[in-house]
Amino acid sequence: MKTVPLRTLLREPLKIKKMTRAGEKIEVTDNGEALWIIQAAKSSAEEEAERIRAIDELLDELLKSKSSKMNLSQIVIESRR
Repeated sequence: MKTVPLRTLLREPLKIKKMTRAGEKIEVTDNGEALWIIQAAKSSAEEEAERIRAIDELLDELLKSKSSKMNLSQIVIESRR
């Protein structure tokens, strides 16, 4: 984790932006006291990968469960009643 003073954050935001984009966590200090920790938000690619993994887990769980003994046509007829 890199430490930068508040003044640097205010005067050189592009520098901080580049560091967070590179994956670094940045601790912002004021007079030597820690104020904030800044880190990059999850990218959409990471969120998409996490979503796909969650869907795969749900589908695997469904495949492990026992199938119904009723025919699909019986289920449709019952639902129309």
